[in-house]
Amino acid sequence: MFVIEKEERRFPIKVWLNGPQDLEDSCLEQAQNLANLPFLQGHVCLMPDTHTGMGMPIGGVIATKGVVIPNAVGVDIGCGMAFLGTDLPVQLLRETPTGNGTLLQGIIGDILRNIPTGFQHHKLPQPCYTLDRALEEMEKYEADTELLGNLEGGYFQVGTLGGGNHFIELQEDEEGRLGIMIHSGSRNVGKTICDYFHQKARALNAQWYSLVPDEARLAFLPQDTPEGQQYIHWMNLALDFARENREKMLLMVRAILEKWVGRYTQLTIQYQEEINCHHNYAALEHHFGKNVWVHRKGATRAREGELAVIPGAMGSYSYVVRGLGNPESFCSSSHGAGRRYSRKGAMAQFSCEQVMLDLKERQVVLGKNKKNDVAEECRFAYKDIDQVMADQTDLVVPVKKLKTVGVVKG
Repeated sequence: MFVIEKEERRFPIKVWLNGPQDLEDSCLEQAQNLANLPFLQGHVCLMPDTHTGMGMPIGGVIATKGVVIPNAVGVDIGCGMAFLGTDLPVQLLRETPTGNGTLLQGIIGDILRNIPTGFQHHKLPQPCYTLDRALEEMEKYEADTELLGNLEGGYFQVGTLGGGNHFIELQEDEEGRLGIMIHSGSRNVGKTICDYFHQKARALNAQWYSLVPDEARLAFLPQDTPEGQQYIHWMNLALDFARENREKMLLMVRAILEKWVGRYTQLTIQYQEEINCHHNYAALEHHFGKNVWVHRKGATRAREGELAVIPGAMGSYSYVVRGLGNPESFCSSSHGAGRRYSRKGAMAQFSCEQVMLDLKERQVVLGKNKKNDVAEECRFAYKDIDQVMADQTDLVVPVKKLKTVGVVKG
């Protein structure tokens, strides 16, 4: 970790990388904008997977006094990870024939058929206790009429994966046992909430002659204003929706796994180590003697002893970790490997054939409806997850290392 001192800025920037040479210029510029916010508490944190985002870097953590910043949470509110370990030997899935490929291939294909990916959603509304509760508490939401469609539309989206860097992976731990890992968020619900309140914040900041420049895309809402309270209500709804979204997919993957294993083997699956955590959100926490809004945008909470999930890239490795509760990072860690190339950059640099050959050589079964954009999320487009882990030994301790054996992508 190195520190960029205040100089002409209000606050320092603490970066969990080896040196300034590892930091993108555009990412540094965004961090400097954060370091000039008058309501910041302490310092800006950049995790080792940090890269340029919208307004605030991905892999950024800040604490604010009395205000929330929609773009410092991000458009996919509640994006995060779910993990479930099993006692099932991965070799059994690779070696058991089914009449239509191996057991592993059958399971991946069945997941792809039963969990909507990309822009797809369910044809019929699905049970959703988060949205049921929201309808019972309409007084929290009814003022924002433009967002009310989310409450109806969300019933068709809960239990869906989405696209981009979201995935469902079957993984092998260092003892050869199967793990299930899911990366997804609040789908379109979170995006519409962020966009709506960012525009509201921009309009209010202009009225207040805010010192935060509009071009920094860091418009804020004081927590004690009606708009600030409304954003917090909607953000928390999106967080709960994202968590339930991952829960629903995890249940579906379990059902598919049990169906195929029960049909072709005599084994009964035992589960352990279920984790479900966000890495795009803001929460009121106590740090350095004050109650502050900690914004984690592409960063995972890592309190002392707390288990969390840090994924790598498709065909690479991921980690289950235990937090060390480092106060300098506001008890946070990276949320993944972090991009080296933009999606367009990865498509230009790596061919579909190159990526498919790499996955084949690594014995990774891919479930994806369209392969032409597979390079966007290939492992070459991301930083080395092991280097990221080496850069944050003061933030988390690895508990389990997992290798991709099968992956479903949008």
